[in-house]
Amino acid sequence: MTQRTRQPYGWRSQYAQEEGGWGYLQASMKGHSSHPTSSTKPSDSSLVLRAGLFRPFEEAGIALDVARGPVPGDDHAHGHGHVHERRAYPQVQLAPPSRPLEWGDVNIIHTTDSHGWLLGHQKSSFPEPNYSGDLGDFASFVAHMKELALEKDVDLLLVDSGDLHDGTGLSDGFPAGAVDGHESNKFLFELPYDVMAIGNHELYVYNVTYDMHKTFAPKLNGRYLSSNVNITVLDVFGRNVSVPVGDRYVKFKTRKGRKVTSLGVLFDFTGNDANTIVQKVEDMVKEHWFAEAIKDEPDFFLLAGHMPVKKSDNWPTVFNAIRAVHPTTPILILGGHTHIRDCVQYDGRSMALESGRYMETVGANLDKKGSTKNITFSRRYLDPNRVTYEYHSRRQNSMFDTLQGKTITKGLNDLAKQFTLSMLYGTAPHDFTLTRAPYPSNDSLLSLFAEALTYSLTVNNTRADIPHIMIATAGSQRFDIYAGPFTKNDQLTASPFANFFSYIPNIPLAVARQVLPTMNAPAALSRRREEDEERYARGDVDVQYRAWLAEMDRRTSAERRDTENATIGYVTSDSCPGIGDDIPHTPLPFFPTPDYTGSDAPTGLADDTPIDLVFDNFTQDDLLTALNALQSEKVYTGADALPYTTVLAKDVLGIYAQKYWN
Repeated sequence: MTQRTRQPYGWRSQYAQEEGGWGYLQASMKGHSSHPTSSTKPSDSSLVLRAGLFRPFEEAGIALDVARGPVPGDDHAHGHGHVHERRAYPQVQLAPPSRPLEWGDVNIIHTTDSHGWLLGHQKSSFPEPNYSGDLGDFASFVAHMKELALEKDVDLLLVDSGDLHDGTGLSDGFPAGAVDGHESNKFLFELPYDVMAIGNHELYVYNVTYDMHKTFAPKLNGRYLSSNVNITVLDVFGRNVSVPVGDRYVKFKTRKGRKVTSLGVLFDFTGNDANTIVQKVEDMVKEHWFAEAIKDEPDFFLLAGHMPVKKSDNWPTVFNAIRAVHPTTPILILGGHTHIRDCVQYDGRSMALESGRYMETVGANLDKKGSTKNITFSRRYLDPNRVTYEYHSRRQNSMFDTLQGKTITKGLNDLAKQFTLSMLYGTAPHDFTLTRAPYPSNDSLLSLFAEALTYSLTVNNTRADIPHIMIATAGSQRFDIYAGPFTKNDQLTASPFANFFSYIPNIPLAVARQVLPTMNAPAALSRRREEDEERYARGDVDVQYRAWLAEMDRRTSAERRDTENATIGYVTSDSCPGIGDDIPHTPLPFFPTPDYTGSDAPTGLADDTPIDLVFDNFTQDDLLTALNALQSEKVYTGADALPYTTVLAKDVLGIYAQKYWN
């Protein structure tokens, strides 16, 4: 399977679709202990589940005046391209969190959808500085939070919900013959994960899945969970056998002796490679092993899985199966996949959190086993940067970095150098964004890509002098480009897909100029929206993520005026009680974008002038439909498409930048 087959139909969101998230959960097990002989009474604090996805470590900066002195609001405070290096002190000032975190008897730090963003977001244009913490910073944060947990004599767990691959040069910039994410994933071994779950991006290419099975899962010692995902491998006798990629479930005790049963479930994904199997969730809960896994009542169920928490998706199927056996046992669900932040309670004794692309925190008060009282939950969405980390860990600049954290950051920088990710193509004159600028416009990334096509595809091309119109799927662009150095890493992040380009010659200009408008017309869009369910099943979350951004923009127009001095970022509204955001932001502006982008039609030519109609392979089917609807002279098929260039979509922006941004 080639890289281009991994592209969901419309991957256009700022993920990274993109990065990853981190979170924290805290819960108080009131009167509930696995140590019946213990005389220590659990505290009355809440169970905090910090779950979130730092947008694959989205970049943020540290304000010097914040980092000096006691942490405000904490009553326990004590006195040639952009090269990937530790940002000692970012050049922008960031607001500190609005209030300390709530601690409980059980606390969970949660990560999801990191997609290779282990060096954080390193650009100075907002909202990127909000997410500038790298994996080394995070490791230091986790270590300090572990120390605080010991001081408070409470449990702290670390959990991940999948999608470690496909997002930045650290995961995708590997040399020929290597495996996506193999090197970058090694740094995750340095963190004390209690449970990790598989994501769909571990399944698009068999070699990646096999690497997770043979190399990654063993490092977790039974804690890498793939409850409904198998891989076909050879057994010791050379026979094909289907086995779980990791383990189906795990039961363990926390440091304080609380019993936990954990699953790692993937949504009903259909885009997996050959020799891998994803069992439907509704079939998984009927398996004998599942019944055995949930038979004994734990202190709480911890369900980590790569699927959204909305009630219309797959988590309720798992939840209801457990509730049929254990009507009142607390159930904590950490979801992911759609890159949004969401929080839902299926009943009064559960909470389901989707961590989007940030660090997020959930709080809950858990009472004794057998109780039927509702549990009061709270949660917080954190911006993953050093200001946030230092504030909540109560460590100042000189005391924050651990040796482990510094070693991880150095190792990531060394890997970036090994992959030559700082190789400079040019300097972007300003920001080009996917959804924060209208299309078409000078600030639109899709407009930039359309302009870049006309140069990059015609370099050393014998058909360069023949008039042409070029059309490409907007899904080939995955992340924004920001002002400043445009490097190999930026190119891999913004435009990672190996789509190839073909052309159909001798199309009359009068017909060719109507093809792109027809493809983006409401009728065509409506027809494609009917295919959304299939696209989602194959891993495309662009529709869901953009709908979330659009709703945020509509909902918070008044808030934008009220917080006009705040930096832009996510403004969260979910179904759980209380205020979730750790720091007030002005909501991100949102503009709709088409499914396809393209170059302008040639001017000064007669309507019957024959031209080349150039397009990428993900555009071909819809383009042929439009072309055949616009004329009746010929029925065009895929056999009419001829190779146009050896340049791939992932190379277009780099070639353009070398010419025009130097």
